[in-house]
Amino acid sequence: MARVLDPTMRDALRERVRFYRDLGLTEFYRRPVDPALMADEGAADAQTAALFADLQQEKSHPEVQTDLHQEQPIPVRKTFPAPPEIAAAVPSSDRAGALQLIREEIGDCTRCALHTGRNKLVFGDGDAAARLMFVGEGPGADEDAQGIPFVGRAGQLLNNMIVAMGLKREEVYIANVVKCRPPGNRTPEPEEAHTCSPFLFRQIDVVRPEVLVALGATAATYLLGQRQPLAGLRGRVHSVRGTRLIVTYHPAYLLRDPRQKKEAWADLQIAMRELGLKPPKRV
Repeated sequence: MARVLDPTMRDALRERVRFYRDLGLTEFYRRPVDPALMADEGAADAQTAALFADLQQEKSHPEVQTDLHQEQPIPVRKTFPAPPEIAAAVPSSDRAGALQLIREEIGDCTRCALHTGRNKLVFGDGDAAARLMFVGEGPGADEDAQGIPFVGRAGQLLNNMIVAMGLKREEVYIANVVKCRPPGNRTPEPEEAHTCSPFLFRQIDVVRPEVLVALGATAATYLLGQRQPLAGLRGRVHSVRGTRLIVTYHPAYLLRDPRQKKEAWADLQIAMRELGLKPPKRV
């Protein structure tokens, strides 16, 4: 028996999964549930118990007999493809032109399925010779409409974060792992991210920022080439393509849970120390 979720519940579950992913909980699995245990716990919904019973029958097919009380092994994670070699340094005066050449090479991209729902490709924005570069996950609805990264509500918060660091948006460079909006703002599929990330690496090689800031778990995953909970990545300095990397929460996550803004500010202060910046004095 299949359970059909109404649109409201489906959207709520999607938002909850995104919330967990922003915390760095990127993989989920379900342990088989014995219907008798639910009865012992006084489960009032017989239909729910029946649902679990049906699921168990599907899992107890004669060809795949399992112990209901034994956790099944988690599948081996696929390895990340090797990133491109670090390109030769480009003089500061030529970096804007070098970025434009990358944009022209991307063209009207059809390299992955994301192009089918795209309005505008979102390449990057900011100073081509910036000392600080931010990397997000992918464009949202506002970004897809304007062709510029971080211009919606999350972008407004990012602007505030940049100002709090004593900088202006025009003084930093901003890009994403993928250049096209994933449907419904979902997380990019690995194939999509791996297809698009080489262009991000080339952007990093051209800009040559002194410090990179990964906004959220997806950006950290594809910059570092490994999956690891966000909590284990925050609070320290990593190295990516010869550049120092700081990991923090995505602004969209901070909009959902403003309590974490203090933690994000602590991460940004690490980036500021690496850059020798001091926050502006309050008037």
